[in-house]
Amino acid sequence: MINAIKEAARYINERTAGFSPEVGIILGTGLGGLVEKIEIEHSIPYAEIPGFPVSTVEGHSGRLIMGVLGGKKVVAMQGRFHYYEGYTAQQVVFPVRVMKFLGIKTLFVSNAAGSMNSTFRVGDVMVINDHINLIPNPLIGRNIDELGPRFPAMNDAYNPELIERATKIAEREGIKLQYGCYVALTGPTFETPKEYMWVKLIGGDAVGMSTAPEVIAARHMDIPVFGVSIITDTMENTSISHEEVQENGKLAEKNMTKLFTELLKTL
Repeated sequence: MINAIKEAARYINERTAGFSPEVGIILGTGLGGLVEKIEIEHSIPYAEIPGFPVSTVEGHSGRLIMGVLGGKKVVAMQGRFHYYEGYTAQQVVFPVRVMKFLGIKTLFVSNAAGSMNSTFRVGDVMVINDHINLIPNPLIGRNIDELGPRFPAMNDAYNPELIERATKIAEREGIKLQYGCYVALTGPTFETPKEYMWVKLIGGDAVGMSTAPEVIAARHMDIPVFGVSIITDTMENTSISHEEVQENGKLAEKNMTKLFTELLKTL
């Protein structure tokens, strides 16, 4: 695994003449529009990168974008990988591992999510302050000491300082933020009404099919993380489609893009 990670990073470095990103960004379903704000210097299809999986989900373009946003060099995944696509948990987080070897010091993650919190509305931006991971853990198996410790702590999976900065930015820019716990399920089915109730019962505010494994891998490598969920549906309306999720994601994309861009300026 470590050799494959290094090979992918080496290939990307060669393709980009050693472009060294400071921040990694993972864009969720229907949230790829942020890429339009990046001053793009390099764009590489996943299929051309050694060892990279290929995104099979509509709304995930499948390109690694490298450029400048908010005055910082960034590498953005326009489309992520999911356990439900048939990839192993280790394959799902492979790009995060590669980003580390490209030089990132911070990771931003986003996703489209359903909400169980009655105060949330479709189009809200929820800052993730904790998660409950019910997808197989990507650290299962032999630990690679070069990447991180056998038993990494997850008490600060979502960096408190970055959350505080984002809160101040949102107040200044007039962006309404929600805060809550994200629950990661395997998918690909959307939740039944009883599953929604159960996720709420165990402490969840939003639910989706990604993010937590990537955050676990990032924290394993001691990378600070800032994450948001875009609320695209609620437990009051469980008859949601993937197309509706993509469309509803666009409602908050502008606010998420502004928040990410301004937060980058503080790093």
